[in-house]
Amino acid sequence: MTTSRVPAAVDALLAILRAAPGLAGVTIVDGPPVVNLTALKHVFVGWQPSAEAAVSLEQSFNSAGARTRDETITISCYAEARAGDTDMQARRAEVFALLGEVETALRATNSAPTAPTLNGTVLWAHLTAGDLTQVQAEGSLAGLAFTVTCQARI
Repeated sequence: MTTSRVPAAVDALLAILRAAPGLAGVTIVDGPPVVNLTALKHVFVGWQPSAEAAVSLEQSFNSAGARTRDETITISCYAEARAGDTDMQARRAEVFALLGEVETALRATNSAPTAPTLNGTVLWAHLTAGDLTQVQAEGSLAGLAFTVTCQARI
């Protein structure tokens, strides 16, 4: 019996983002960043700066009889755009474009009808929150911490 859909949901989200045409050329990272951040655009799955948890989950019985449980999963993510200049407007536009591509990747299309279910691992998944940060240090950086919330039945 599966105790949680978290591992499958995170793996499926990574696979969907890595296959998304709009995110070609963007580094999709599983978990926290490594020391070398030479790429200018990143999407981190299961990590946010200063976040206490990579993923949070909550479970409850979905009906009498205790045969199945509902699980709410919140995956912490972070999109980042950086450059060596001071053009914050450009970085902000770039990071929101990254978020838009993540949202697009989670929508059903003819070529990806199961994307909203993270390829069948959950009942549904969608973007639910975001916080923008901006930094001017050795260039400009815009970061967008966001969450993907999922509902599953186990």
